[in-house]
Amino acid sequence: MTPAPEMTATPAKATRRDWLGLAVIALPCLLYSMDLTVLNLAIPQLSVDLKPSAAQLLWIVDIYGFMVAGSLITMGTLGDKIGRRKLLLIGAAAFGLASVLAAFSTSAEMLIATRALLGIAGATLAPSTLSLIRNMFLDPKERSFAIGIWIASFSAGGAIGPLVGGLLLEHYWWGSVFLVGVPVMILLLILGPILLPEFKDPQAGRVDLASAALSLTAVLAVIYGIKHMAEHGAGWQAALPILAGVAIGSLFLRRQRRLADPFLDLRLFRNPVISAALAINVLGFLFLFGSFLFIGQYLQLVKGFSPLEAGLWSLPSALAFILGTPIVPVLAHRFRPAQIMAMGLTMAALGFALLSRIDIDSSVGLVVVASVIFSLGFTPVVALTTELVVGSAPPERAGSAAAISETS
Repeated sequence: MTPAPEMTATPAKATRRDWLGLAVIALPCLLYSMDLTVLNLAIPQLSVDLKPSAAQLLWIVDIYGFMVAGSLITMGTLGDKIGRRKLLLIGAAAFGLASVLAAFSTSAEMLIATRALLGIAGATLAPSTLSLIRNMFLDPKERSFAIGIWIASFSAGGAIGPLVGGLLLEHYWWGSVFLVGVPVMILLLILGPILLPEFKDPQAGRVDLASAALSLTAVLAVIYGIKHMAEHGAGWQAALPILAGVAIGSLFLRRQRRLADPFLDLRLFRNPVISAALAINVLGFLFLFGSFLFIGQYLQLVKGFSPLEAGLWSLPSALAFILGTPIVPVLAHRFRPAQIMAMGLTMAALGFALLSRIDIDSSVGLVVVASVIFSLGFTPVVALTTELVVGSAPPERAGSAAAISETS
C-alpha cells in the first residue's frame, strides 16, 4: 500500500471581518500615541489656569508615559489570562472616562492623577491590539501587512498629535485636547464586540497580583531614576531608585522562576530570535526618539519656530514612517529579515550622519531630508522586529510577547 503524500497545512486566510477588525484596532493605537504628544502645545494655557509648580508641570507631562511603560507587561499578561478583547474594551472605557476627567481637571494634582489613569488605561491598548493581530492573521504575509498597518497607526498618531493640539487650542480651552479620544473610544466599544474575536490562554491560571506589583514598581523606579539623572545629574537621589528598581526586578525574576504559572514566561527570552529583535528595538528607539527630541528643540530654540510650525516641519519624517511601512511586506518576499534590517539600519545611519552636519545656519530643508532618510531606514527595522517577537511566541503567550515588545 502506497503511503499518502505528506500534506503541509496552509495557514487560513483572514476574512473580511478580520480586515474590518484591523481598522477598528488601528483607532486606539492612533489615539494611544497621539496622547503622548498632544499635550505639549497646551502647556502654556494649562499653566495659566492651574498654576502648577515646575515639578508638577513635569509630572503632568511625563506621568502618562511613566504609567504606560510600567503597566505594559502587567496588561499584556492580563490579556492572555482574561481575554484580549475583554481587556481592550475595559481599557477603552477607562481611557474615555479618564480623558473626560483630565479635560475638566481643576487643579494640578487632579490632572497628574488623571494622566496617571490615562497611562494605565493606555497600557491595555498596545499589547491587546498586537496580540489580537497575532491570532487574527495566521498567514505570515497577511500578518506582516497587518502589523505594518498597526505600526503606521502609531506613527500617524504621533504625527498628528501636535497638529490636532494646535488646531484645537486655536479655538477651545486646553482641556479640549483630551476630549478627542472620547468619540474614538465610544466607537471602539460599539464595534469591538462585533468585529473583534476573543482570544485567551485556555490554560491560564489566576492573576498573580504580587508579580504585577513587582513589575510595575521595578520599571517605574528605574525610569524615575534615569529621568532624575537626566535633569539633575548623577547623584544618590538618582542612583537610589535605579538600584531599588534593579533589586525589585531581581525579586520579580526569581518569583517567575518559582511559579508554576508565571506572570511573565521567561522562556520567551530563550528564543534567540525574540532576544535579538528586542535588543535591536531598544537601541533603535533610543536613537530615534532622541533624534526627534533634539530636532524639535532645534526647530523651536534655534530656528525660532512656534510649536505648531515645528510640528509641521516634523510632519515629513512621520509621513515617511507611515508610507514606508506598507513596503516592508514587499521587501520581505525578496530578502531575508537580516538583510532588510541591515539595509534599513545603514540608511538610518546615513540620515543621522546628515544630522551631524547641521549647525545654526543650516537650511531647514537639510533637517527635513535627514529626518526623512532615517525614518525610512528605521521603518523596516520596527516592522520586522515587532513581527519577529510576536510571530515567534506561542499563540497563547502573544499578549506577553506583545507587551515585552512594547516595553522595549
